[in-house]
Amino acid sequence: MLEDPTRAPAPEVADDDQPDPRAGRVVGVGPWPGGRECWPDDPRLDPELLAEGDRRNVEDRFRYWSNAAIVAELDRTRQPLHVAVENWQHDANIGSVVRTANAVNAAGVHVVGRRRWNRRGAMVTDRYLSVHHHDGVAGFAEWARAAGLVVVGIDNVPGSVPLETYDLPREAVLLFGQEGPGLSEEALGACVAVLSIAQFGSTRSINVGAAAAVAMHAWVRRHVFGQSPVRDPGL
Repeated sequence: MLEDPTRAPAPEVADDDQPDPRAGRVVGVGPWPGGRECWPDDPRLDPELLAEGDRRNVEDRFRYWSNAAIVAELDRTRQPLHVAVENWQHDANIGSVVRTANAVNAAGVHVVGRRRWNRRGAMVTDRYLSVHHHDGVAGFAEWARAAGLVVVGIDNVPGSVPLETYDLPREAVLLFGQEGPGLSEEALGACVAVLSIAQFGSTRSINVGAAAAVAMHAWVRRHVFGQSPVRDPGL
C-alpha cells in the first residue's frame, strides 16, 4: 500500500514510564523565603505550607493558603451553575467532571445513583466545592425544583437541540448520563431540554468528561462573557 504523503508518522509506543526531562516545570513553590520570622501576618496562610512549600495544583493567588481559606474565597464568587452526573456503573469520568466544575467555580456537583465515585480524575479538586449525592433521579429532580434550578440534559439523542444554538438558563443544573448508554429514560424525562454537542468526525459520541467541559464552557460564555448563542450556525 502506498503511503499517504499528507499523513504524519505515527508516534512511537513508549517502552517505559520514565518522564521526559522536557515535560515541563515543576508545579508549586518552596518554603516561604527567609524562614519563620519573615512569614506574612495573614490568617489565610497555612503554617505547614509556609514551612514546607506548596506543591498543590492551585492558582498562584492561592499559594500557601489553607484549604479552608480557599473554599471561603471561592464561596464568595460561586457561579449559579450546578452539574449532575448519573452514576449507575461507577463511571470513571466523574472525577474529570468535578475538576472542570471547580475550574468554572460551579456551585456544586451532584452524583445521581451510586454514592461511590472514582475520585482519581478530580485531582483533589473535590476539596474545594460541594459534591452531593442523590439516590435516584426522582429525588434529584425534586431537589432541583425546590432550589429553583432548571434541569438541562446533555446527550446526543434523537430530538435533541444543538447546544450551540440554545440559550442556557443562568440558574441551571447540567445533567449528564452514564458513559456509553447516556442519560436514562427517567433522567431524560426530568429535563426541560436535552442538548447535543455538534460533532463532525466518525465517533458516535465524546466521553462525559469532555462533554461536560464543552457544556460548562458554553454556560460561561453566555453568563460570564455575555455571548449569545449562534441562532443560525449555517452548518
